[in-house]
Amino acid sequence: MTERPMRWKTIRPTFMLPQLRKLTVRSRLALGVPALAVVAAAVAVVASVAVQGDPQLAANQADIANPDCTLQVPANPLSAKGLATPYVLSAARGRCQETNADQSAFVQATILDPATGKLSVYDPLVIDRGSKPAIAPTPPALPRGAVVGIWFGFNGTNLTLRGDTGTCVNGDHTGVFGQYAYCNAQPFFAAANNAIAGKKLVIPPLGTGKDGRPCMTTRDFGLVDQDQSDNVTTTYLQARDGRVAQDTPANESKLGFRKVRAKTRAKLSNGSDNVLLDAFVDPALGCTPYTAADLASGRQVTSLALDELQAATRQAAPIALVPTNDPMVLDGTKTSVTKTNLYRVGVDMPAINTRAETPQGYCRQLFTTGLQRTKLDARFTKVAPSPDPGAASTLFTFLAQRLAGSFDNLGCGTLLHTKNPVHVVTNKAGVVVDAGL
Repeated sequence: MTERPMRWKTIRPTFMLPQLRKLTVRSRLALGVPALAVVAAAVAVVASVAVQGDPQLAANQADIANPDCTLQVPANPLSAKGLATPYVLSAARGRCQETNADQSAFVQATILDPATGKLSVYDPLVIDRGSKPAIAPTPPALPRGAVVGIWFGFNGTNLTLRGDTGTCVNGDHTGVFGQYAYCNAQPFFAAANNAIAGKKLVIPPLGTGKDGRPCMTTRDFGLVDQDQSDNVTTTYLQARDGRVAQDTPANESKLGFRKVRAKTRAKLSNGSDNVLLDAFVDPALGCTPYTAADLASGRQVTSLALDELQAATRQAAPIALVPTNDPMVLDGTKTSVTKTNLYRVGVDMPAINTRAETPQGYCRQLFTTGLQRTKLDARFTKVAPSPDPGAASTLFTFLAQRLAGSFDNLGCGTLLHTKNPVHVVTNKAGVVVDAGL
């Protein structure tokens, strides 16, 4: 079995044509949002003129792999039947394919039993329009009165929900968040917080890392980036014929993932802050992520909701909360308190206090507290594997280049009147191999 390299989020224009896709992750980050928007607009104009003058190009445009995809939410998504019904990925133009690592969408549910306070996780499946699952999803056995929250992750640019979206939030009237959306998150977190208050649900302590500091959460300035608390920890199995199945041991066996000759098969994964924390930073620092039982496999697994519950309960000050200059909550190029608060609801964060919480303050903490933690942990992260070896050689260099990009994309240079404090060193292939902090 092969693990495909994760597609880690970058700031990109709404629709990238082939000319713009040639920009590397690092060059896109270096350009920043305003400059990149200008480039995208110029490319779009040139492409539009070319298509209008060439019928063959117009016909071929339908085959362009689109970074903007649509996900059809099944009927009654919070029910056991709805959870076991595959979501369908499609595109208004071009095409979207779940097995294209730049377009893969992911769904993750976390379930609370209000009677006992017990949490569990279930990952609904995503398939292409016109396709069928490689193996039918395992129906979850939900407890009576279960409170279900659903979250979405996306490896492309903008994911739009369609279908039974009555309990879902995809953005606001100005546009979608981008790679993130949720359904029924507010009732889920309200029920979970009631269970915590009633001592039915006990959130595990963070523990202490090898560095002598508390283990990190998704609200630690040592972990966050330009758009924190987004995407999920869901993975899917890709069969040899290109169809997709839930990632369970039983399905691995049925699809031949455990055989020596299974190298042609792959797992699809979502490059998220949560995966970065749970699968890379925690192991490097000797920490243990918060897990619950997966209703499809019985295994202990992580989830976005589990991470946010632990962060809300255990993270000490300074606490990183989604700021108004997060690219996913912008209204075009303008900040939006409304959109920021809608985003925060989905990850159990309080409404923003605009007097106390400012973009400048977020940048200042990220490049003091966050930078100091990255320096402190370097002796551990320099010998830990990189989440994306094609971008950075180690976990340390991955975190460093992520910080450098966040400085630019959050506009921290202008806000703090200073130069980027992170200096990355790349090899001939463009991989970050060292960094000065």
